[in-house]
Amino acid sequence: MTKPIGERKAASVTPRRVALLCKKTLAFGGAVMAAACAMAQLNLIPAPREVKETGGFFVSASGGDSVPVRSEIDASVPKEGYRLSVTADGISVKAADDAGLFYARQTLKQLGENSGKEWRYPCVEIGDWPAFRWRGVMLDEARHFLGKEVVMRLIDRMSEYKYNVFHWHLTDDQGWRIEIKRHPELVEYGAVRPKSVKFGTRVTYVNRKPTYQYNAERYGPFFYTQDDVREMIAYAKARHVKIVPEIEAPGHVRALLAAHPEFGCRGEALERVPRCAWAVEEDVLCAGNDEAVAFVEDVLDEVQELFGADVIHIGGDECPKVRWRECPKCLARIEKEGLRDVKSLQAWISTRFTRHLEKRGCRVVGWDEILAGDIPQSAIGMCWRMSSKGGAGDDLVTPKVAAQRGHEVIVASTAYCYVSRSQGLPEDPYPYHTYHLPLSLEKAYGYDPLDGLDEAEAKQVIGGEACMWGESLWNVFDLEWKMWPRGMALAEIFWANPKSRDFADFKRRASVHRGRLISERVNCAPVESASR
Repeated sequence: MTKPIGERKAASVTPRRVALLCKKTLAFGGAVMAAACAMAQLNLIPAPREVKETGGFFVSASGGDSVPVRSEIDASVPKEGYRLSVTADGISVKAADDAGLFYARQTLKQLGENSGKEWRYPCVEIGDWPAFRWRGVMLDEARHFLGKEVVMRLIDRMSEYKYNVFHWHLTDDQGWRIEIKRHPELVEYGAVRPKSVKFGTRVTYVNRKPTYQYNAERYGPFFYTQDDVREMIAYAKARHVKIVPEIEAPGHVRALLAAHPEFGCRGEALERVPRCAWAVEEDVLCAGNDEAVAFVEDVLDEVQELFGADVIHIGGDECPKVRWRECPKCLARIEKEGLRDVKSLQAWISTRFTRHLEKRGCRVVGWDEILAGDIPQSAIGMCWRMSSKGGAGDDLVTPKVAAQRGHEVIVASTAYCYVSRSQGLPEDPYPYHTYHLPLSLEKAYGYDPLDGLDEAEAKQVIGGEACMWGESLWNVFDLEWKMWPRGMALAEIFWANPKSRDFADFKRRASVHRGRLISERVNCAPVESASR
């Protein structure tokens, strides 16, 4: 059932104008109060590209996914985009595809207001489409396993803010979290460790080496079965989120080496347990061992089949060359392949995995270290480091350099995208792994993924990711506290990448969203934070 409510003169609405009108409301009251309150409902994140408020409301007995909408596929609308029209007589959407229809619904959910008896939607005309096609969240479950319900809950929130990629970091030195049918030994040895870093403690350095305090608790076995994975793929797909699995190699493979120590340069000398500390592991995959390389390819084959993947993340970051320099097999590989030096082994093995997956119709994405050499242009670089001192000290490949070499680029800057860092709150009950400078909400909102790039280079940037590393990620509560509201800021950057930023207005909108999330039992942190 619908009924019109008094209309007002049409006006162009920008987030800034909404904020100003809200201020005027306090001064004038009365009739202005009614008008400004209607406009204040447009607390949208991400902010749409085009918004025109036309006055009045559409009123419905149902809301959320049940509100009646006339929808139409229109090829003239940009991919994933939509044109939303709300009038007193009803709601209509034109979209490029099913994703666009879905995102229009997410915008409607933010527009709707439930009085308890009916739903009211302000009359607006919205035209909206994404700036980037890859809008991701990376979750590391190798260090701490969170489980299916927590991940699904994260995917729910992601889809509301128009993220469309869930980058699932499933393997690392500290854990192997995915069942591989052809190699059950990977979870037998890799999904459990005898101890972990003690909760709430941070790394200290003794003679420049990282040192940790440990608990004495067995951790695991924790992993996802393939039935779990299939269920979660379907769940994400229904919300227009693609799951991109990450299988790390050649570094960060200590959990794999727990199952197969013979695939490391030191062989059987390795203890058959994953790494219990954080930080960078010196034992990596032996690049000179044909069986080791073929084993990883076999694992990638099964993962590609399970996910039906057209892209797989192969890691590639933080691979020290210490063992390779001392390994006869690795040195023989350098000579056989005519490589320049030990550093060139990383490009060689990354190319090997890239070519292997290409034959299966699957592209490779990896951290920027995989681009430090002659690697096929089909490989997508995920640029995270701010200097060559980051990670294992490999040559730095910036978004600019990667684009100039013809690679597509995903930005994931440690300074702006690592939401597992402290957010600079005056009082924060949750532990953090590192002592890095805080990533405040204001700083996250100020991120420009295209900074320093010319027009041609900017076209190579396909998107960005908010990264949630797992060293100090113990459960759903600190996951949500660290992800939101900074995840809202990055969602707006990756969707719209606004040329001008009004943090005061964003903060106002984020405050409204925080109230909603808190009411939905999401542990969202305050929007107040330390200065930049």
